[in-house]
Amino acid sequence: MNAITFDRSRAKFPVVEVATSHINGVTLSAGNGGERLPVFSPASEDVIAHLKEADKAEVDAAVRAAREAFDKGPWPRMSTDERKRIMLQIKQKLIEHGDEIAYLETLNAGLTNTYVRGFHVNRMGQNFEFFAEVASQASGDAYLQTKPYLSVVTREPIGVGALIGPWNAPIALCSMKIASCIAFGNTCVLKPSEFTPLSLLRVVEIINSTDIPKGVVNLVNGRGQVTGDALISHPGVDVVSFTGGTTTGRAIASKAGQNLKPVALELGGKSANIIANSANLERALDGALLGIYSNNGQQCLAGSRILVQSKIADEFIAKFIERSKRIVVGDPMDPKTQIGPVCYEGHMKRVLSYVDVAKSEGGELLTGGKRYAGQPKGYYIEPTAVIAKSNTTRVCQEEIFGPFATFLKFDEIDEAISIANASDFGLVGYIWSEHLPTVMKVSQSVRAGTIWVNTPLTRELRAPFGGYKDSGIGRDSAQDCLMFFTEAKTTTIPLQDFPMAKWGA
Repeated sequence: MNAITFDRSRAKFPVVEVATSHINGVTLSAGNGGERLPVFSPASEDVIAHLKEADKAEVDAAVRAAREAFDKGPWPRMSTDERKRIMLQIKQKLIEHGDEIAYLETLNAGLTNTYVRGFHVNRMGQNFEFFAEVASQASGDAYLQTKPYLSVVTREPIGVGALIGPWNAPIALCSMKIASCIAFGNTCVLKPSEFTPLSLLRVVEIINSTDIPKGVVNLVNGRGQVTGDALISHPGVDVVSFTGGTTTGRAIASKAGQNLKPVALELGGKSANIIANSANLERALDGALLGIYSNNGQQCLAGSRILVQSKIADEFIAKFIERSKRIVVGDPMDPKTQIGPVCYEGHMKRVLSYVDVAKSEGGELLTGGKRYAGQPKGYYIEPTAVIAKSNTTRVCQEEIFGPFATFLKFDEIDEAISIANASDFGLVGYIWSEHLPTVMKVSQSVRAGTIWVNTPLTRELRAPFGGYKDSGIGRDSAQDCLMFFTEAKTTTIPLQDFPMAKWGA
């Protein structure tokens, strides 16, 4: 087991030495047994903590706590107004601890502190407020068409949710899973990525310092093939929500399907960012840089295939490369940093391996392509861009998930649409154009769950978000989460007596 090399005396906030599970309102003691995994800081390569992996018995304890809280506890039986009060209390407490949570996220995930504090922390608080409002406004249906009956449709909480989160945006994405699950009266067990356990353990501890009943929100830590598998397979789990890679998503859906558990899967992407001749080039340039390099390049909705119309391609690509070379790469705690390290060493090596892949396929390296040398340690990658020979190449078809842009040129907009759709993925698409017919043609023709017009990375929580094809199953939104995390019940009542057959009379 790797020794801890992180100097805790220099930490801005407390950092646990061992990240354990949090079950029934209590963070478990580390003890002496169990598998221990090192937790790294990607900025320094220090071992900052260890993770104690939850085995099958520990997962069972967490699910049992959630099951007890659902079957016998007050949470599902509270009025929506009372649940809303507690959800808003959770939001307030998380925001109050925003600096601490952001510090742990930056330390463990390598995301820039400016980005986490300014965006992810606010999104985390907004998630609890938003879904508290959604639950408080939810309504049923009534039908009088079939005389003499009144049929009333209500929605009831589905039960215990298994929530499995990614390492690229832990607090933003996992807080949405928790909030959308519990708002409707469910309970849950969250499993963060084994690479980034620290911020979410603290988030769950803070949640359980509010008036929320014990057992409603639980957390287990560990690898997917151990902890995650035990969680998905547990008979006490009613529904599974997963954000992560497509290969893992397929395995989760298969395992959950064996027990007929509903799944929501937000998976990978290889999204086309179409820059038309009619685009405002300066805004398109700003958007393309943000679309691929923000969040250290690690986002499923990245505009990673940049398709530029031939007339403007040389000028646009030259400006993109010039700007890429001036991006500030460095310590994610430094407010001047724009790109920090990728999350872990194996991922850094994988991203960099695509430079050789691109060259072997006849592509050209335009900028970057190396480990960033400006830091003595850390999993830093230079902002990288290549121009590909065709859309059939691996760098155009495989999700690289890092600060790695791939350019393609096209002549006519129909060609760009064809290229955009020639992918196994369909999460998002981008179109930059001041010509409305072009915008509408792309919007109606590109097979993706979200189309962004002249804007990067805007999320409307009220609107569905999710993907076509290998990018997932289901959607996140106010209405979609209500439907996913509740069951419909029809109650039919006769409004007057009616004749019935008298068998055996």
